[in-house]
Amino acid sequence: MSDVSTGGGLVLLDTPSLYFRAFYGVPRSVTAPDGTPVNAVRGLLDVLARQIVELRPRHLVCCFDGDWRPAFRVELVPSYKAHRVAEVLDPAGAAPAAPGSASPAATDPAGPPDGDAAVAAVQVEEVPDELSPQLPVIDAMLDAFGIARVEVAGFEADDVIGTLATRYPYGAEDGWAARDGAADPVGGFTGPVEILTGDRDLFQLVRDDVPVRVRYTVDKFAVVDEAAVTARYGVPGRAYGDFAVLRGDPSDGLPGVAGIGAKTAAALLNRFGSLDAALAALDAGQVDGFAAGARRRLEAARDYLDSARIVVRVVPDVPLPPLRAELPAAPADPERVAELAARWGLAGSATRLVRALAAAAGG
Repeated sequence: MSDVSTGGGLVLLDTPSLYFRAFYGVPRSVTAPDGTPVNAVRGLLDVLARQIVELRPRHLVCCFDGDWRPAFRVELVPSYKAHRVAEVLDPAGAAPAAPGSASPAATDPAGPPDGDAAVAAVQVEEVPDELSPQLPVIDAMLDAFGIARVEVAGFEADDVIGTLATRYPYGAEDGWAARDGAADPVGGFTGPVEILTGDRDLFQLVRDDVPVRVRYTVDKFAVVDEAAVTARYGVPGRAYGDFAVLRGDPSDGLPGVAGIGAKTAAALLNRFGSLDAALAALDAGQVDGFAAGARRRLEAARDYLDSARIVVRVVPDVPLPPLRAELPAAPADPERVAELAARWGLAGSATRLVRALAAAAGG
């Protein structure tokens, strides 16, 4: 994987991926004065500060899950993320909050209101008990700093990232528009798109011409570009989603095609260019280009393939809310930052982030 630095442009955070990694990577002994765990909050803020100093982006957006397991994906592949489901009791009639966004009862970091309510079982993502109370604190800290955060109902953070990464380089009426060459009132595209994530699914967004790159947390934020994807998987970045469909991805509950491993998947995609093209050749009765047994295996898995390729592909056009994502040079609400830092024992992390913003702004 590459190791390059850059400046300007847009940084997109796969925030759930980052706070889960921070939760498991920062000691549980990191707590607020009242004993509440804040290890995930501290870890996320510190990662944010370090990456801002290194990348010095012009724009930055923290992307969250509006729905961690969207219905349109589950309907196509019921096993999608099924191993991560937990049933919890929630006030009757209330929609469960996606991890990474505040629930109706948790919009205040002080906690939910007292009182009894009727409850019903709902399915949510399984989140460690010590992580759940930290999520509203993350929201509150980002808002106090004036750092953009966005989620879209019915879509995952990956889809928000895919939409922003697709639209950003082409300008927009509000900074984010379709590829129509419209002018960007905040000054136009000035650098690459950098995606901070531990999720391989986002490798499908990697491209060199813009460029769009992944900073992969699993490998110490090493840069994943087209060359890195090809070196590791034998396919270009744009084909990684199809590669995952064929090979399977247990972390997302995708079984893959029985008998087709990484080498065969890469060979098929390099021969045909995409899974769509391979299936079109299959439907046309083409024999050339299919390894021994591969044709039979693809035919047997056709229903799965038709569904899974939609599930795995990052949505590039989710309906985004109005968004201004310029990275602030200083906290939007310094008093609120100080209040939250004192309440949650995060003075060090808050100070580091303040300094990072100033450094990125040239201060």
